[in-house]
Amino acid sequence: MLLSVVIITRNEEANIARTLASVVDLADEVILIDSGSTDHTLDVARTFGPKVKIFEEEWKGFARQKNSAIAKATGDWILSLDADEEVSPLLAREIAEALGEKKSAPSETPSQTGEKPEQKTVSPQNIAYFTPRKNFFLGRWIRRGGYYPDRKLRLVRRDVAQFEDRAVHEDIKVSGSVGVLHGALLHHAYPTLSSYIEHMNRYSSLGAEMAVASGVRVFSFFNIVVRPYATFLYNYFLRLGFLDGREGLLLHLYHSVYVSWKYAKIWESSRKEKPS
Repeated sequence: MLLSVVIITRNEEANIARTLASVVDLADEVILIDSGSTDHTLDVARTFGPKVKIFEEEWKGFARQKNSAIAKATGDWILSLDADEEVSPLLAREIAEALGEKKSAPSETPSQTGEKPEQKTVSPQNIAYFTPRKNFFLGRWIRRGGYYPDRKLRLVRRDVAQFEDRAVHEDIKVSGSVGVLHGALLHHAYPTLSSYIEHMNRYSSLGAEMAVASGVRVFSFFNIVVRPYATFLYNYFLRLGFLDGREGLLLHLYHSVYVSWKYAKIWESSRKEKPS
């Protein structure tokens, strides 16, 4: 069965080589859609040879961009990756097994990925597979506070692969038998505080747009102050986020700020809609 890996990019020079290296031997093709990179993202991608098929398109939003990549794929199965994600060696072997293929995957040691092979079941009846995702913040794997296993539905049969058209947090929804793999996606999302703040500023704006579109417009002390505070207490203490050290403290603290930003931006958007 052919496997198509689909990736969307824009200015991912720092990440794309790692991502492609983790799948180039596993995939039959890689569909990469770039939306106006001004760095060396495409130059790096081209060094991986003709298996990586590059398309340049204007930005249409996360879901539409990913669906455009899926539409160009020819494989029986789709593996959707973000440009800052990496397929661990264990996950690569599990994917090959799930697809009934004997594809090569790099060797691993426990110190490299922190993963241990587990007994697993793959079925020819499965139309998709969940995989856990390890999120890294300032270089540290965040194990607690709700950030792991963070399962994502990314390996999907092409005939049912379609992302929901949402501004942010887009997902694939399927109806049928779904399996679970144990190997992880390695998500190198926020190597610096600046990158985290930049992402959260963008995502809080997108989240506010979705909320306003669904009719949420009220300024609320609960949403601006109480909800972020409660989010921090829940994730940092009840979900043991404090065990992830200084990085865990900063992540949960600034995530609570993101929650406040989102609801403040909802209120800001509602003000702009009122006639002067």
